Amino acid sequence: MARVRLQDVADHAGVSMKTVSNVVRDQPYVSEAMRARVQRSIDALGYRPNLVGRQLATGRTGSIALGIPRLAQPYFARLASLVSDRARELGYRVLIVETNSQLDAERALAQRLDAGFADGVLFQPSRMTTEELAGRDDLPMVLLGESTPPASMDRVCIDNVAAAHDVTEHLIAAGRRRIAFVGHEVEELSDTSMLRIAGYERALAAHGIAVDPELLIATGGGAEGAVREVGAALAAGLEIDAIACRDDLAALGALRAAQRHGLRVPDDIMITGWDDIFMTEVSYPSLTTISPNLDELVGTALGFLTERIDGLDQPGRHVVVPYELVARESAPAGGGGGTGAGAGTSAATGTA
Repeated sequence: MARVRLQDVADHAGVSMKTVSNVVRDQPYVSEAMRARVQRSIDALGYRPNLVGRQLATGRTGSIALGIPRLAQPYFARLASLVSDRARELGYRVLIVETNSQLDAERALAQRLDAGFADGVLFQPSRMTTEELAGRDDLPMVLLGESTPPASMDRVCIDNVAAAHDVTEHLIAAGRRRIAFVGHEVEELSDTSMLRIAGYERALAAHGIAVDPELLIATGGGAEGAVREVGAALAAGLEIDAIACRDDLAALGALRAAQRHGLRVPDDIMITGWDDIFMTEVSYPSLTTISPNLDELVGTALGFLTERIDGLDQPGRHVVVPYELVARESAPAGGGGGTGAGAGTSAATGTA
């Protein structure tokens, strides 16, 4: 079947090709009656825009990129799904680029954007420095996460220090004093881990609790590492009455390790996670966790990005979106035993 051309639609509707082009490109200076007339012809003929031709005409691809460390991580999978849904509503396709937290891959993403493979990028860097990012401020780019942004670049995140402080305070309020922090990197700490450890240590200091280096348990990431390292700490006799985990996967691993050692959660040991992935509600016991407001994060970031794509030129906007501390059975509100999925929450929000 021959491809339906723009001219075919124009002939069918009895209008000029320019008018059809204006309707296809959703230009504002077309009357509603004319738009409806052209749309009827588009529908009748089954016309589909030539995307390559549109890119040549407008200089845009109709795509945005999402640069994330690993799609296999539940948090980033959920983030990617939300970005795809919201971007589709705005008329964009989403290209997902995994960097595996490798510097070369992050640099390549910026270079590909410069070459025009997408109109802009939402980017959660792990290794690129603020100085390197500042050198890319001529590109439509919005940063996600904890990396320190250049003054010229937009960034949307949650307050990791405040949230880690809150979750540690939650455990201290339950009477726990031997609180471990579990799940950070074995070698060089990421910005995420550094900020969350800082919040954890700040809460301990506020209550006169000394930081015990043995309670900083690195796992290298993932649930399996937490099962292994928390299990080894417990087997060695390390006294722990609560665990604040860097993320929910580490918390699930810590939960498994505690159960293997015959510890009752939350009576003997409380455990908290971070990210509020879907498994936290159905684990046994269900996990207390930090729940970032991803809807607001994605909506704000895409709003900033589309403005940059449309040519906005102004200093960077740095926005902190809300989070909640969702108290469930593994560390219930009020510090009681594991008899139900507590509903207590603590929220924080702000802009920077």
